[in-house]
Amino acid sequence: MASSVVRATVRAVSKRKIQATRAALTLTPSAVHKIKQLLKDKPDHVGVKVGVRTRGCNGLSYTLDYTKTKGDSDEEVIQDGVRVFIEKKAQLTLLGTEMDYVEDKLSSEFVFNNPNIKGTCGCGESFNI
Repeated sequence: MASSVVRATVRAVSKRKIQATRAALTLTPSAVHKIKQLLKDKPDHVGVKVGVRTRGCNGLSYTLDYTKTKGDSDEEVIQDGVRVFIEKKAQLTLLGTEMDYVEDKLSSEFVFNNPNIKGTCGCGESFNI
């Protein structure tokens, strides 16, 4: 059974030029640092898994979980020593997405800057494509 990492928010990104990259998902230095920090306390886990679930007022929501192994149909992204696995259902929704980690006075969360999103709910936790 997977354990949840932290809360995640999505942002629709318009008029952003998608840069050619081999990875389906790119990580900011802040996201890499936070994932390394989270995995330091979990030596039996090899990375985090990103998935999507049908929920929220706009249809889809991202999930983040610790993972011990790569699933058969998971896409693996390795960046700066961090391994992120993308579930099959989430692979098309994440193409060209940047994963960031943002902290402010009231919250800290992973943020997915996704150019494919057509709309989000008011709270930013669900989206549609």
